[in-house]
Amino acid sequence: MTKKTMTSGAAGAAPVLGARDLNRATLGRQLLLRLAGMSVEGAVTHLLGLQAQNVKPPYHALAARLDGFAPEDLSALMAGRDAVRIVTMRSTIHTHTADDCVTLRPFVQPARDRELTNFRKGLAGVDLDRLAALARDLVEDEPRTMKQLREALCARWPQADPQALAVAARCKLPLVQVTPRGLWGRSGQVVLTTAEHWLGRPAEPAPAPETVVLRYLAAFGPASVKDMQTWAGLTRLREAFERLRPELLTFRDEHGVELFDLPDAPRPDPETPAPPRFLPEFDNLLLSHADRTRVVPPEYRGRSWQGNQAYRTLLVDGFLAGLWKLEEDALVVEPFGRLTREQRAEVTEEGERMLRALYPGTPYDIRFGTVVRD
Repeated sequence: MTKKTMTSGAAGAAPVLGARDLNRATLGRQLLLRLAGMSVEGAVTHLLGLQAQNVKPPYHALAARLDGFAPEDLSALMAGRDAVRIVTMRSTIHTHTADDCVTLRPFVQPARDRELTNFRKGLAGVDLDRLAALARDLVEDEPRTMKQLREALCARWPQADPQALAVAARCKLPLVQVTPRGLWGRSGQVVLTTAEHWLGRPAEPAPAPETVVLRYLAAFGPASVKDMQTWAGLTRLREAFERLRPELLTFRDEHGVELFDLPDAPRPDPETPAPPRFLPEFDNLLLSHADRTRVVPPEYRGRSWQGNQAYRTLLVDGFLAGLWKLEEDALVVEPFGRLTREQRAEVTEEGERMLRALYPGTPYDIRFGTVVRD
């Protein structure tokens, strides 16, 4: 892979950040350059939540980032209602701290309102405010599955599309998945109630966009306006960046796109070593920028997805380098290209560390599968 470094532009122009500059800066913010001695709650807060379409990804995400992480640490937060699973950014389920749940969900509410326009035909004749009030009464009286909620709403609006009614309830209300769903080693179907009811606290107003911009840059910067809009699933964030411009540094990427960053945020040397990391499917590292080449080499674009399903991914030297999976008795690593002997040894060592953290006592072998070719 060609190594790029930060270069100066024309006199007075913003410095240019190459792919490796952006890679190392983002890995540093994402706690992936070195294992962090941070609490689970602190890490989930710093990272602005963890993708959680499935149960295990948040645990794998933290195991790749935190020194001494044990899955019980996150489970305890969720069981104690200090962390929850809720639909937020990009209309996908995230694990958030309780504090972020009641602020970030209002922040992305405009996107949830916009999502509803895709279902307007199926919601013809439905009073959405009445629907929200009825759905709230139902799930706060007793947590309900989406099927139960859909059936109750269909009884009130039999002419409406059942799926559209369910989507409307999810978009209008901050519905959280109650435990035991999401706990490590436990099973449980998706059962919903409101965040206010589950957390025992009222809703809060959406934070100022500038507040979230600063937090996004701390976790994902340097970044463009379009990058943050991709992460949040929102539009029209340019004005917030412009209001912050006097407080921020500006750069350009190799294509001339303007990037913003916090003045005191780490921007490591592009040659800083980046250990291998085993990331879960849907990790936010790979989803939170409009231009993903800071992590995904152009030749591997689209290799971590099939349809709407993401694969578990392997980073080598900080960049996407392959896939991995857990079989009954083995961790199977499938690199996209040839790994050197030293890289294979480092990948094996990191795989052993991950397995000790998440599956202690389970005898897994580590195998390198057939190299996945173009």
